[in-house]
Amino acid sequence: MQGKDTKQEEFIRQLTDGQSSLWAYVFSLLPDHAAAQDVLQQTNLTLWRKADDFQPGSSFFAWASKAAYFHVLTYRRGMRRDRLVFSDEVFAYLAERQAERLADAPSERVTALRGCLDKLPPHSRKLLECRYTPGASVKNLAETDGRSTAALSQVLYRIRETLLSCIERSMTAGGTA
Repeated sequence: MQGKDTKQEEFIRQLTDGQSSLWAYVFSLLPDHAAAQDVLQQTNLTLWRKADDFQPGSSFFAWASKAAYFHVLTYRRGMRRDRLVFSDEVFAYLAERQAERLADAPSERVTALRGCLDKLPPHSRKLLECRYTPGASVKNLAETDGRSTAALSQVLYRIRETLLSCIERSMTAGGTA
């Protein structure tokens, strides 16, 4: 049972982490915001239902974008009456190019986070790494670090606030903060 829970948690993490890229992919293919939201929801339902089909270690985005592509095609079939719809060949070409572009491109926010993590003092970064290690708890970390749970929680809160401020500055400045 533990293996299944771990696999499910990993799937949920991958699905959550991939939402912005998946949204960007769907929205690039369906510039109608409402339609893109509907297609993304349908895609998420399909991905959840087929979670056992995902092979850990393979590219989650490649797998998820394929499902999204088929949902977009289904939506487009319903739009055939519109004369401004690309042919299936043109659409397939554009979808493939967009998936390639988004597959390995981290979001602006993730890039900013990585830069801000690099700016943290070594002890602060180590605390975060220890805290977000699977199975770690604030209580155990506090004991190891020689602090009370409340004191460590406050330190972690301040580190996260520092990261948030840095990310916001970085994104506002176009990544130069």
